[in-house]
Amino acid sequence: MIVQKFGGTSLEDAPALERACTIVARARERRPVVVVSAMGETTDRLIDALELAAAGEESRALTGLTRLQRDTERLVREFFGNEARSVEEEIAPLFEELVRMARAVAVLRSVPPAGRDHFLAHGEMTAAAVVARALASKSLPAIGVDSREIVVTDDRFGRAQPDFEETERRVRNRIAPICDSGAIPVAPGYIGSSPAGATTTLGRGGSDYTAALLGAALGAEAVEIWTDVDGMMTADPRVVSAAQPIETISFEEASELAYFGARVLHPLTLAPAIEKGIPVRVKNSRRPEFHGTEIRASAVSSGDRVRSIAFKKGIATVDVETSRMLMASGFLRTLFEVFARWETPVDMVTTSEISVSVTVDDLSRLPEVRRDLEKLAQVEVARDRAIVCLVGQDIKFTPGIAARIFRTIEDVNVLMISQGASRRNVSFVVHERDVEEVVRRLHVEFFEKP
Repeated sequence: MIVQKFGGTSLEDAPALERACTIVARARERRPVVVVSAMGETTDRLIDALELAAAGEESRALTGLTRLQRDTERLVREFFGNEARSVEEEIAPLFEELVRMARAVAVLRSVPPAGRDHFLAHGEMTAAAVVARALASKSLPAIGVDSREIVVTDDRFGRAQPDFEETERRVRNRIAPICDSGAIPVAPGYIGSSPAGATTTLGRGGSDYTAALLGAALGAEAVEIWTDVDGMMTADPRVVSAAQPIETISFEEASELAYFGARVLHPLTLAPAIEKGIPVRVKNSRRPEFHGTEIRASAVSSGDRVRSIAFKKGIATVDVETSRMLMASGFLRTLFEVFARWETPVDMVTTSEISVSVTVDDLSRLPEVRRDLEKLAQVEVARDRAIVCLVGQDIKFTPGIAARIFRTIEDVNVLMISQGASRRNVSFVVHERDVEEVVRRLHVEFFEKP
């Protein structure tokens, strides 16, 4: 059994949908389970419509939804031809519900987190319906499955966490029999439901997470993530034109890269696969014959032990300074309790005798965090920062890595450095305006020199 997840760009138009069907057909003997993201830019467009509705701009919100429906129907007509009408009728109720919800939000001028999750879930549900019908049109017996009936989560809307035990039980009861019958389950990624039955979402990149959850529960031989790039790369190819595909990488290295900005995988995607020892393969739906990247429990180190360079923009640094830290026990615990209280994860941490500096990438609760920290110490917050992260197996124990890094960017102002906390990465903070040039220089140093 194999789980195949198709991202939005792998379903963005009729030719992409045709390629996806071909990929599934070729895997038929391996008993595929298909997981899909919303098609193309659907999720972004749903977010725009919802925000317009919440601002009271009902007409503009409804116009956006109408255009989204027309674009979806155009894809359906191009792919299905004379059979398009029945597919359009199947997805029409989903768009009708979106319109009703948008009108209600426009009246209330607000949308609760549960309503937002329910609204955004329609992108994946529409994609799953279309893909199931597309596979069936190719004589592939596909059966749509509502992920809300199998992925059970808590009620932290927007970034819900799965109940692994209950989800695994439901996956085995619902998905496995479909596979055993010779049919192909098609499930929307990204979504689940709370114990009370409310629709939840797993957060950014959650469709990858869904694929890994299903793969782990089913004991799949592999999880394939089909996207529009050749796999994980030595750097972001949009920034570094000479970036190269990585053939094999360890789970730990891939997790570091994902967390620090590599966009191919969601950081949480790997967790269920790691636990069950299931390899994850990242492949290009436009070039299915290309090997892509295989992510395994362990991988041989690269020659100079740097596997890839990742970066993450939109970071803020929070500097906390007080003499109360000097030789005081318990201060750091109190400090980090503030971040925990406001559910704001910390990426990097550096400390001195009387100060602590941290980075955060979720800025939504930063004003509240700052307010509470100012009760403890003097606080400075700086935005428009970026983290650069070099990842490689045992990079911590490789002499000369730090010297090469900072010699290469000696004229760039480095604001924070973290080395030694992980055996697999060296991370530092720079101004956001400098980050792309920094990444390009480092790529030349570690990957392009003879």
